[in-house]
Amino acid sequence: MTHYTEPGHNFPRERIIERGADALSDAELLAVLLRTGSKTHGVVEFAEQLLRQQGGLRALLDAGEAQLLGVSGLGPAKVAAIKATRALSDRYLWAACERLELFNSSASVRPFVQSQLCARRQEIFAVLLLDSQNRLITYQELFFGTIDTASIHPREVMRCALEHNAAAMIFAHNHPSGVAEPSQDDIRVTGKLQRLLGEIGVRVLDHLIVGSGEITSFADRGLL
Repeated sequence: MTHYTEPGHNFPRERIIERGADALSDAELLAVLLRTGSKTHGVVEFAEQLLRQQGGLRALLDAGEAQLLGVSGLGPAKVAAIKATRALSDRYLWAACERLELFNSSASVRPFVQSQLCARRQEIFAVLLLDSQNRLITYQELFFGTIDTASIHPREVMRCALEHNAAAMIFAHNHPSGVAEPSQDDIRVTGKLQRLLGEIGVRVLDHLIVGSGEITSFADRGLL
């Protein structure tokens, strides 16, 4: 028999209505999403177990479909709900970035680039194109694989800036190793792009390197 709750826990759905989402733990919020537990565990206990197995909430939401379908008690409906939740959170953040002037400092852009690049397993070089008020025009991932002077094509970066009539750009790329320290290639590529883009009137505001739980800003380091 599938359990819907368990002794010692209030119904999370009722509590979220009565007290608000902030009153619930990660496991309880996940229980609301999953709706039912497994054959051996109530829904909250199952959610707690799932979070432990996957290494926490971020790791759970970043996990691939195949990985989640391999977990006992997670069928296609539950996996679909988890992936839909991750997609909705990304779209919420994107909508907020499009609506607000968020990119006036490294602190303002960190949550966005972390959500886009933190869980990616290959190195990705992306650009955020901004208008004259530092509002987001669009975000584009341009290059994939090891980022060095050979793999970054300045012409493509400049074409992207001109195509979107950008007044400023922010670069971002991830280090799948988890270490967010800039390499000498990172520094050389950034300097070259900054010089070339300056010639067409496009400011480079920052270059953010996303690691595992940390982000390094070139602007904050004085590297721009």
